Formats: sequence, C-alpha cells, structure tokens
Amino acid sequence: MSETPWWRGAVIYQIYPRSFLDTDGDGVGDLPGIVERLDYVAGLGVDAIWIAPFFRSPMADFGYDIADYRAVDPLFGSIEDFDRLLAKAHALGLKVMIDQVLSHTSDQHAWFKESRSGRDNPKADWYVWADARDDGTPPNNWMSLFGGVAWQWEPRRGQYYLHNFLTSQPDLNFHHPDVQRAVLDNVQFWLDKGVDGLRLDAINFCFHDRQLRDNPPKPQAMRVGRGFSPDNPYAFQYHYYNNTQPENLAFLEELRGLLDRYPGAAALGEISSEDSLATMAEYTSGHRLHMGYSFELLTNDFSAAHIRGTVEQLEAQMTEGWPCWAISNHDVERVLSRWGNGDASVRLANMLTAMVCSLRGSVCVYQGEELALTEADVPYEAMQDPYGITFWPTFKGRDGCRTPMPWDESAHAGFSSGAPWLPVPAGHRALAVSRQELDPASALHGFRGFMQWRHAQAELRWGEIRFLDTPEPVLAFTRTHAGQTVLAAFNLGPSLVEVALPVSGERIDGHGLAEGTLEHGLLRLPPHGLLFARIS
Repeated sequence: MSETPWWRGAVIYQIYPRSFLDTDGDGVGDLPGIVERLDYVAGLGVDAIWIAPFFRSPMADFGYDIADYRAVDPLFGSIEDFDRLLAKAHALGLKVMIDQVLSHTSDQHAWFKESRSGRDNPKADWYVWADARDDGTPPNNWMSLFGGVAWQWEPRRGQYYLHNFLTSQPDLNFHHPDVQRAVLDNVQFWLDKGVDGLRLDAINFCFHDRQLRDNPPKPQAMRVGRGFSPDNPYAFQYHYYNNTQPENLAFLEELRGLLDRYPGAAALGEISSEDSLATMAEYTSGHRLHMGYSFELLTNDFSAAHIRGTVEQLEAQMTEGWPCWAISNHDVERVLSRWGNGDASVRLANMLTAMVCSLRGSVCVYQGEELALTEADVPYEAMQDPYGITFWPTFKGRDGCRTPMPWDESAHAGFSSGAPWLPVPAGHRALAVSRQELDPASALHGFRGFMQWRHAQAELRWGEIRFLDTPEPVLAFTRTHAGQTVLAAFNLGPSLVEVALPVSGERIDGHGLAEGTLEHGLLRLPPHGLLFARIS
C-alpha cells in the first residue's frame, strides 16, 4: 500500500501543550517538553501528532485566540524549539499536524487593532462589523457559543463586531478577498517549515451570512448539540446564518490548492454544524479537505446503536471523503468518565481504543487515553476555563480533561517542578507512566500492543466497513480490503454476552486484549471484551 497517503487509517495522537510536560518550572507545558517526550509518543505506535495551538496569544482561550500566527508564544518556547520538535518527530517517523484557527483572531492581533481604530483604515473591513439597530441593540439575534450575545459594541467605530466565541475572539470577514489571502499566507508559513498537516479549528465558522439574517428559534425539546449544553443560550436557535455558509466551499478549494503544492500535506477539519455529518461529507467531497472531524462520538450516548447509526449515516453521505473519529479530546469529558459509568478499568479503556481504531477512517487519540485517565474533578477555585466558569455548576467546562499528564508518582506527577496551571488529581498519579511501564497488564502496555498489532492489519486501516445486526451491547462489523475480510466485535457492556452470528472464521490473535470466541456461529465475548476473526 505504498500509494496510500500516510493519513488514511492513521492514528493521530493529540498533544495539548499546556498539559504535556513543563521544562522551565512555570507550571505550563512547553515545546521543549514535547521534544523530551517524543520517544514515548513514537513508542505508542501512533502515526502522527497533532499539537494544539502554541502561537503568540493573550491566552484568554488558552491559545485558540491568536495574536500572531507566525510566532511561538514565549510561554511555550521559541520558533527554534518548534524546529527541533519537527526534526525529531520526523526522525522518529512521526508526522506533525498543527492547529490552525482561521475563523477568528485575538482582539490583540495587529489586524484587529487596526480594524477597530476607525472605519477608513486599510483593514476596516477585515472583521465582521455592523451598525446597531435603531434602538441601539445588536444587528441580529446571533448568540456566542461561550454564552451571551455574539456581538460586542466598539465605541471607536460606533459599531458592533461579531464574536462566535469569546468577546476577545473577533470573527474575521472572509467575504473580503484580502482576508483570505492573508490567512492562506499564514498557513503557507508553516507548510514551508515542513509540517505534515493542519487540524482546522471551527472551520465551518469562516463565513457568515452577508445579510445578517436572524437565526430561527429552536424548540426546547430540540436543544441538544455537540460541544454545548442545553442550558446554553446558543442551543436556543438553529445556526443557519452565523456559520456553515456556502461561500466556505470555494475557500476550502483554495486551501486545498495550497496544500497540494506540498506533497503529503493533509487537512483535517473540525466541524460542528446543525448537521455535522452532512457537513463533513460536503467538506471532504470534491477537491476540499482530506478528512473531516466532528463531535458525533464525543457525546454521552454510549450504545452500539448510536455508534453504528453515526458511522452508517456518515458512510451513506461521505461517498468521496475520509472520516476521522475521536472519543476524547481537549473540549469534552474524558471517555472513561463519559462512557465508563464509573468503570475506569483497564479492560474498558483498551476495548474503547480498539473499537474506535477499528472503524473506517483515521483516529485522533487524546493524550492520557493510553493511561486510562478519567475526568479530573477541578474545584471551582482552581478552574481556569472561561467557558466552565461562566456555566458553572451545571457545566464545569473543559478543565477536567486538561489536567497535566502524569509521568511519575511525585507531587506534581513529573509534569513540572513548579505548581501546575491545573491541579494533578491523586488518582492520576496512581496511573502515571512510570508505574504503568512496570505492569505488563497496564492500560499503557495494552494500548501499545494493540497499536503495533493494528499496523499489520490492512483491513482495519483501509478496508470498507459493513455492520452486522447484533443486540445491545454488542457492536460488530466487518472490514474488507483486497479480497480479505476481518470481523471486529466488541462487548460494550460489563457482563458476558453470547450472540449468534451469520459468519464463521478463524480468530486473529496477537493484539493482547481480552478476547472472546467464535465457534459454530456463536460469538462469546467477556465483559468489555472483543474479538477479531478472519472470515472464511
């Protein structure tokens, strides 16, 4: 499969730099910390790393509010540190993807400072500005994802500006061709450096409705979403006009044209829309994004029906593109707490990893999943996330999944010599890398063993997928590639199950995880167990 692009079927390890490893004792992780632990990451058997933003920023949203797209924030190190990181990753065989936040900047960005200064400067139209209504209220009813109205009054101009996220994250006006050119120039800067891919944050938010039409209200029973809770006013309306506009498709084609000048470079778009699966299919069709990423498996619904339904719905719509799946990231509760229902067992952690890594598509694995980390309970007085502080206590924000990586059992888990920016739970220290290295039955060893085994399974990396009809809590499907078919079956529940299947085959061993049997059409799976078999 030498012709297969590296990103197809790849496992991408997400690094949240603030919480990975701190080398200078300021309590915040940094790029040298990533360099120091790249051997560990490569040893996991993953194919690539995705690094969350490390660019110059006031850190109102911890780097997703960028003040200079081409500079490394001193908190994380220097551009030379990034060059070292890139060189070492490539020497270890790891591809490097970086976050790009294109739809908005920080209000400290030089572009915004110029734009807000008046209505007659060269960048006056680089952001989304609008006059007040006759009564002084905002131009329409759009709401911010982080709570409250999505418009902020700017007295220097006597106008409102749009912010789909924090007030300090003004939205760029992508209807302006100069904005598109400037954004693509910034992307090219990192491609010239040699990065292998981009993870595009909130990529469907680049364009807004030119007419600034009101979003229609959403009935209370329909107020559910991905990445926000029902009590968030953002959930009270259909977001037909503040994102996912048709003009975005042409921009994605321009972006793809740039990427095509760098052989092997890939774009992974994060998509959260009214119909994220349909948008994923649209954004990865034609000559647009290589992969689409959504929140569809980052939900509380842990059932075989939900997983199967989500994948089948996407498969039916995504006839050209390539999906990317994730069950954890830096924005949602860790999967062992969200889906584990209090069960943080090694067996469940390894089964979940094997399950998501057996679906058709690429996979993003969030740092700490390999250790079976659960969500940390961060007390209100230690919270840092503005999103969580606003909606506390009904929504505790994203701090609980962002606590530092536990490398050893010392006071700060080997993360920092100083006080960490978020506290390290005692339970996480007990799951430290140093401790799990010594235990052959640990989640870490199970993760590594499975990843190494998966590399040799062409069917799991590139094959077509077809689901089998099975009762809850069994998820079963086949993956077929080059005339060979593998059955993958998973018991999502805590009890032994027996299910009759219309297939037979020979069990494939070597992955090292708790496995069942398939004899005479009867599938037996232990609690949170799995089975891989080559279908005859």
